[in-house]
This record gives sequence, structure tokens and C-alpha cells, in this order.
Amino acid sequence: MSKSTSATTQRLATIALTGRVLGALYYQEPKSRDVASLYTSLADPKWVEQWPVQHHELAAIAQRMTDGLEYSEESLSEAWQRLFIGPYALPASPWGSVYLDKESVLFGDSMLELRRWMRKNDISNEQESNEPEDHIGLLLMLAAWLAEEGLQQKVDELLAWHILPWSGRFLELFIAHAEHPFYQALGELTQITLADWRTDLLIPVATKELHA
Repeated sequence: MSKSTSATTQRLATIALTGRVLGALYYQEPKSRDVASLYTSLADPKWVEQWPVQHHELAAIAQRMTDGLEYSEESLSEAWQRLFIGPYALPASPWGSVYLDKESVLFGDSMLELRRWMRKNDISNEQESNEPEDHIGLLLMLAAWLAEEGLQQKVDELLAWHILPWSGRFLELFIAHAEHPFYQALGELTQITLADWRTDLLIPVATKELHA
């Protein structure tokens, strides 16, 4: 295996692991049985030793996430409901078209572009709900799946065209307004991880005007 091939394989493995974890934390309700084992792992901050993206702030972030699981002022499920469901206005919308569409709406033009890209590449939406596909959690899990399949070109297209143009703004708002240590730390972990994903990106990140 050549050095470049080895690096590509390692990059895809990193995206596969970290995308699965981060995507689930954004998308799945914390009490869901689908993520029970994940939260069990996060209860011990030593999970950071297995995280494939290293950073000098990582240990502190891991500790805040662990502490946040037992945050007394608001349970994790209550915070997730407030941040991703409502009933009040979400402090940081998790859907891309809210940032990319001039009207800041769900199912905006950018989401339809994503849907066309998925159809062109024979990627089906496996979600049972009629939720827009441009939810940050779904997109991170889609990147993970493409990486698991070894589809480097599709991973890079998804990142450059459909995630990175708006995810920075989302994370900026999410961290600033999460008001819960677990989710603030999750936002910071995602920033660090996406910066690593971007390092060896072979496609320029699309420049798109943000409207939120």
C-alpha cells in the first residue's frame, strides 16, 4: 500500500468513525436505545484517547461532555428537545437551508440541490420521517456511510458542496446559545473534527452567501 493510499484509507476511517458518533449525538434523542451504548462510553472521559482527531483542547472538551451528562440544571433530554425540536424558536437551526436560502426556510433551494445530488448518486433517504435531508446530524452520518463505502469523491463533494459552506455558522451559533455544557462541548468537538476532515479535501469548498 502506497503512502498516499494509506493516508486516504486512514482519512476515510476517521470520517467514518467520527461522523457516526457526532451525527448520532445531534440527530438521536438521548434516551433512544439506538445510542445508549454511545452515551455509556461518553460517561468516561478516557474515550478521548480513542478519538482519531487529536487537538490540545480535546481532553478538556471530553471532560465537559462527561460532566454535562449529569448537569443538574437541565437534563440532556430536555436540552436536546430545546435545541432540536422546540416548541420555541431553535437557537441554532440544524438544517442547512435555513442558512443558505434567502428566505431562511426549510426545504429551501440548497436542500433541493442536496436531494438532486443524492438522487444522481443513487443515495436514498433511509429516514422514516419526511424531515429535510440537510439536518446536520443526517449529513454527518451520510458522510460516515460514504467513507465506510470507500467513496472518497462523494465524501469530498458532500463536504465541499453541502456541509462545510454552512456548518461553521451553525456551530458558531450552537456553541454560543446551547447553554448546556454537553452541547457546548459537542459543538467544539465538531468544529475540531470538521477542520480535520477539511485538511485533505480535494475539492474547493463552495462559497455561498449565508442568510442566518
